[in-house]
Amino acid sequence: MSLKAILALADGTVFTGSAFGAEGEAVGEVVFNTSMTGYQEILTDPSYKGQIVTMTYPEIGNVGVNPEDVESRQPFVEGFIVKEYWERQSNWRAQQSLGQYLKAHHIVGIHGIDTRALVRHLRDYGAQQGVISTVDLVPQRLVEKAQAAPSLVGRDLVKEVTCSHPYDWQHGRWQLGEGYQETSPESEVRGPRSEVRSPKSEVQTPAPSTQHPFFVVAYDYGIKFNILRNLVEAGCQVRVVPAQTTALEVFALKPDGVFLSNGPGDPDAVPYAKENVAALIGKVPMFGICLGHQIIGLALGGRTYKLKFGHRGGNHPVMDLTTRKVEITTQNHGFCVDVDSLRGRAEITHMNLNDNTVEGLAHKEYPLFSVQYHPESSPGPHDADYLFHRFVALMERQRKG
Repeated sequence: MSLKAILALADGTVFTGSAFGAEGEAVGEVVFNTSMTGYQEILTDPSYKGQIVTMTYPEIGNVGVNPEDVESRQPFVEGFIVKEYWERQSNWRAQQSLGQYLKAHHIVGIHGIDTRALVRHLRDYGAQQGVISTVDLVPQRLVEKAQAAPSLVGRDLVKEVTCSHPYDWQHGRWQLGEGYQETSPESEVRGPRSEVRSPKSEVQTPAPSTQHPFFVVAYDYGIKFNILRNLVEAGCQVRVVPAQTTALEVFALKPDGVFLSNGPGDPDAVPYAKENVAALIGKVPMFGICLGHQIIGLALGGRTYKLKFGHRGGNHPVMDLTTRKVEITTQNHGFCVDVDSLRGRAEITHMNLNDNTVEGLAHKEYPLFSVQYHPESSPGPHDADYLFHRFVALMERQRKG
């Protein structure tokens, strides 16, 4: 017999289902993702820290889990909600079931509830705090716990997902039969991160190579591995640094460009990131994705605001206003840049065709651009991976003067 589980929302809405994964209790903001595939990449996206994720696709778990499809060092979701969970996986790459994976990482899941009704409720009333429990089955107590849970607004979740030390990334994209492509024989197959623990006075910039002539420092606000793979594929040597790294420390590395990653939560709750980015603007070419895009907006003097239920999934249409082409994008964000607050300091380059929110910015004077969505996909379409080559072209123009 399956273990009973309850999902309770802060507004008093309650769903009863069955548990899978770990036993216990999960608290977080309940959101939904419209992707049809890629639940493992979603689970391991650090941008979901502080959130309980609902999958709109009804059948989840049938391809299992494997060690290659992770997007970070561990799953970061607080809890997982699905309509129909399949314990018995059917995929030649699978090494364990989704339930086993969640249990190993102490993540509570619930299935057997009407996810269509839940998603309609979140669309009508907005994302809100919720609780999944397999140990406390009194609905009113769970509602009270959800109401007492802290909001994402004002919480610095970046400090909970960023790396502790700088490291060099050396892997390109995955290829069938070969796995992830390595740029040096010293890199490890399963752990492609080599930490750099040198004192500040001894930190050295890697010598450029013919295949990777541009040295990029990537701020880790909750970076996804596929971003790093795409930077390598585009011709970059990449050093990842913790979110608290100062602008002076970045300058000391003499990078050709600086990348600002995705990450969780409220961009206004990460003031140190805004201050460091403001000090770097105009000094070095810069590319930001998702939270990195929002931090650029703040560093330029703008504001951000929280969306009602956010954009999460792999089917969001965006127009590149510089080319008038429409691309289908992967998205995962609950905050957005108020473009009017920038007062002309940057121009809109991309627009969301569902709700006309800003999806991309470029500075009118400095070598700087950003997008709100995820051009690295994983999961999702690859329509926007040209942006990594646009970043390389920006660094090349800056080098030539």
